[in-house]
Amino acid sequence: MKNLKFNHDAQSVLTFRKWGRKNYSSFLTVRKQVVISVLSVVYFLSTPVITMATVQDTSEVKMEYDLDEIEVSAQRTPALYSQVARIISVIERNEIEAAPAQSVQDLLEYVAAIDVRQRGTEGVQADVSVRGGTFDQTLILLNGINITDPQTGHHNLNLPVSLAQIERIEILEGPAARVYGPNAFSGAINIVTRQTANSEISAAVSGGSFGYFDGNLSGSFSTGKMQHMLAFNGKRSDGYTNNTDFNERNGFYSNQLNTEKGTLRFQLGLSEKGFGANSFYTPKYPNQYEATKTLFTSLKWEGNGPLHLTPVVYYRRHHDRFELYRTDKYGLTNDGYKVWQNDTLPGWYSGHNYHLTNVYGANLNSWVKWAAGKTAFGIEFRREQIYSNTLGLDMDEPKDVPGEDALFTKSDDRNTVSGFLEHAYYINKWTFTAGLMANYISGSDLGLNVFPGIDVSYNVSDAVKLYSSYNTSLRMPTFTDLYYDGPSNIGNPDLKPEKSATLEGGLKLRSKLIRGHAVIFYRHGKDIIDWVKEDPTSEIWQPQNLTEINNLGTEVQAQLLLRNEYGNHYPNIQISYLYNNVEKGNADLVSNYALDNLKHKLVGSLSEQLVKGLQLDLHFVFQDREGSYTRFENKMPVGEVAYDPFWVFDGKLSYRRKQFSVFASVNNIFDKQYNDIGNVIQPGRWFKTGVIYKIRFN
Repeated sequence: MKNLKFNHDAQSVLTFRKWGRKNYSSFLTVRKQVVISVLSVVYFLSTPVITMATVQDTSEVKMEYDLDEIEVSAQRTPALYSQVARIISVIERNEIEAAPAQSVQDLLEYVAAIDVRQRGTEGVQADVSVRGGTFDQTLILLNGINITDPQTGHHNLNLPVSLAQIERIEILEGPAARVYGPNAFSGAINIVTRQTANSEISAAVSGGSFGYFDGNLSGSFSTGKMQHMLAFNGKRSDGYTNNTDFNERNGFYSNQLNTEKGTLRFQLGLSEKGFGANSFYTPKYPNQYEATKTLFTSLKWEGNGPLHLTPVVYYRRHHDRFELYRTDKYGLTNDGYKVWQNDTLPGWYSGHNYHLTNVYGANLNSWVKWAAGKTAFGIEFRREQIYSNTLGLDMDEPKDVPGEDALFTKSDDRNTVSGFLEHAYYINKWTFTAGLMANYISGSDLGLNVFPGIDVSYNVSDAVKLYSSYNTSLRMPTFTDLYYDGPSNIGNPDLKPEKSATLEGGLKLRSKLIRGHAVIFYRHGKDIIDWVKEDPTSEIWQPQNLTEINNLGTEVQAQLLLRNEYGNHYPNIQISYLYNNVEKGNADLVSNYALDNLKHKLVGSLSEQLVKGLQLDLHFVFQDREGSYTRFENKMPVGEVAYDPFWVFDGKLSYRRKQFSVFASVNNIFDKQYNDIGNVIQPGRWFKTGVIYKIRFN
């Protein structure tokens, strides 16, 4: 292993990379592997389980002790981890391979600050939120590029990559408008793909319960100074109950050109899904169906001159077909997918819903180091456009729906221009970072909006840091919030943007044996958007600006790194807990999203190397949710009921030898029946097993 040397001068600048890398708020550079381990109350499973983890020896994990001197970007100016006064949770590549998860959504379940409300399994569809926010308040990025969908947050995780191509997932907890712009309201999730200098081919195949199959094929190679990565993925299942089958296909290409003046990065991704949407949006019509297509591409330059310039251009196109009835009015099947026959279609049902969104964006971030610290400034332009037959304003002339015998009759668009300014200053044991975002949104009467923020930290000792931060944010309503009218929904074109101010503080603990953090946060939300109804027996939901919602919560995380300190025969253990209390400005309304927050979430895991090459990973999650949902029986509402708390246990066992890995896993080991969104019942016990093989050419 190469020795790494760092300049400990607080004003020194390392090469700018993306975010930090650890869910105990610490970070790694791109080429490092660090073991993160986790806890469980179960040491051995009654049923063997598996992971694809790469087993690392003690010498590799010793690099963790230098993490305080690794550069991170939880702010617009580059900074070392030891200087950052924010909490970032990061899931590294070795954790991804070890975790009992086959999708990004399942993986995020193991982060206490994250609330994942899955409608469809294995990455089909899920709503993801941070620290009690809603799914529309979380910004999603792919390699640092905003891929958030303006139609609805339900589509934010329609990713063109599978877990096999992901290097790490980084979660910035709390408002991130100062760093990433509007809609980073309660947090941001950055998904970073793999880009290796090795020439290799990797193939992975897995199968399991409910007709599950997952296949991945990827390759990396270099041409001169340019590195290339090309990957394909296909995943399917017959479904764990009626109308929960799915079929997914992804293709992804990226390259990286390294020059003396900087680095050029390009990415292009395609994704296509078709899935039974049993009771997704209303249990009155359980035979819903949805098909989506996503195209995403971006080009980014990172200069390394005295004035560091990082220009980016990007484009995202998303096509969605939603069918309230899985068979059309003529009784024909849809694109060859299995059909459940329905009763006679009601007169008001004129056909499927079609939506097409186009997002164009360009931004320029720059920073410079000078005697008084580091200053960053930049500007971003983002255009969001929708064509639909249900969302938007009436078009003068209809437009053909690509690939369908249908017409778009409505449309809308908006432009957002944002400017950023931030300064960071370090002196002795103190760090200070302050900045603001100012933006203008077309079609609104908001004028110029300004959102400031400040972060401060103090190093009590090498092992303990105190920190505090204050940040503000804004979120525009989605096109669905504004316009969607249906049998159980009424849009609201008069919605105002959401605004919030968040104050948090706490400590970070870092020693060779124990690491973690303890945080208290308070968020004051104004004009929070939620789909609500006044009468629990009503079937009609409408989005409204609630008077206010205030969140007061705490998050605690601790890691016991026994393996790192005492050797491979000892396990690494992790446990984390989130408490979030919500005070509602109007408690009389029945909430569909904003008031149904997680009040308690406890996550634990254990990672144990049984023998050389054989590793066991166990996870558990406990959730206790506030709020309620309208229970349906025989497609009719029977009353409002509270969510039941539940425990779920998962596990994996893996064996690795050289370039070959074999694994098996089981999710929901004890076959717990539960739901965390409406009437959508989650899968019971689910077995999976598979193999991975790599061929390296250099």
